[in-house]
Amino acid sequence: MEIGIRALEARDWPQVRAIYLSGIATGNATFQTEAPQWADWDSGHLADCRFVAEAEGRVLGWIALSAVSSRPVYRGVTEVSVYVDTEHAGRGVGRRLMSHLVRASEELGIWTLQAGIFPENAASLALHRTHGFREVGCREKLGLLDGRWRDVMLLERRSLQPA
Repeated sequence: MEIGIRALEARDWPQVRAIYLSGIATGNATFQTEAPQWADWDSGHLADCRFVAEAEGRVLGWIALSAVSSRPVYRGVTEVSVYVDTEHAGRGVGRRLMSHLVRASEELGIWTLQAGIFPENAASLALHRTHGFREVGCREKLGLLDGRWRDVMLLERRSLQPA
């Protein structure tokens, strides 16, 4: 199966949303408890840095960047979201998406990619570390999910390109 990476489009939302809901259901992907509507998701993610991995017309995973602040000083600091369909986990989909995103973000002059990951999500931690993210720290008991306090690992990747 040949996997291609392309820009995420509005028409992909039903498949992207289904993958997001699957991640939510694991309890180890996000504090979110439901997927937003397309308009809300669309307005919260950078238009130039959102991609899907696709094979045979099926979305296998997605990745996108969100601005961390509207303040101009932080224009090059973004947060990464990456989700892979559980049927295709462990097959390099996340690795291909992340490699593509890192290149695209560098071309756009983004100098910091950051991610907040539950410590239990070993696959996501490994994916990020493989792409040059380093652990900045652990935010203990950052939020409640299903009545349980959850820690969040904060990782960041600095651009190798001069800003």
